[in-house]
Amino acid sequence: MTENLSEQDIDRIIEMAWEDRTPFDAILLQFGLKEAEVIKLMRAELKPSSWRLWRARVQGRATKHNALRGFEVGRHKCTMQRQITGNKISKR
Repeated sequence: MTENLSEQDIDRIIEMAWEDRTPFDAILLQFGLKEAEVIKLMRAELKPSSWRLWRARVQGRATKHNALRGFEVGRHKCTMQRQITGNKISKR
């Protein structure tokens, strides 16, 4: 399946895989890659040290697996984050 992906797609998958709050199901929905295929792609594309860091970070992380998520489906918003109004970022 990964042989049909462009360089841009591979870069985006790697970016999504590194993000804490992007579940593997989102990658499956967007690119058609199952968790095992993402792991295989990451192993092939990352340096060995980066691969070990990523794997340790992701393994068992509840936010990467929809079934383990303890919060409602949606985006996380930090309490310090402000609204953007009129193309200007509100100041704190």
